[in-house]
Amino acid sequence: MSTTAALPEPAAVAARARDILADWQADDEMGVVLAGCEKYSSDWDDFYGGPLISTYSVARDAGHLLGDALKVMALKSAVYEMTGDELAAELPVPVPVDVTCHALCAQFTALSRIQQRTGHLFVHSTVNEHVNDTPWRAGDYTHQAYQAAFGPVDERYRIDADEAERRRRILDGKYASIGITDRGMTSSIDYAAAV
Repeated sequence: MSTTAALPEPAAVAARARDILADWQADDEMGVVLAGCEKYSSDWDDFYGGPLISTYSVARDAGHLLGDALKVMALKSAVYEMTGDELAAELPVPVPVDVTCHALCAQFTALSRIQQRTGHLFVHSTVNEHVNDTPWRAGDYTHQAYQAAFGPVDERYRIDADEAERRRRILDGKYASIGITDRGMTSSIDYAAAV
């Protein structure tokens, strides 16, 4: 991972992340944000994140993924508060959880109010994800800090980079059979004009 600041010890990040998460969860609006995200699950158009989870169902898995995403955001915010470095704070996250962070961040206005009231920024940058270009791996820094803060990870959602890529290749084959390629970035489906 390419950073300008040294990462703090996972235990120190964990302690700060627990405080940040508690502050966010104590905010009256956070429950509304999480419930809203879960309720409007039809807006979770995602073909290479959630479907990496075996027998995935957004109706069944959304609540856990949102809770995990909020915990990851607390870890990122803790690193940011401790280092002042947004690039360092863009920690590697398992793909299904990262995609859920994007869904959570789509609640921009409400999250803006929550971060203003709590004083803790929601730190997430897709640009920096690509700069760091380090996938999540079991046992890595993020994993260590998460476990220190919140206990064991749920392996259903914490899919290691190599296994995530294996599953993505399976999805590549299935999607290609209906004309969707380049990891969902290209479609050869020609929609005929309506008659």
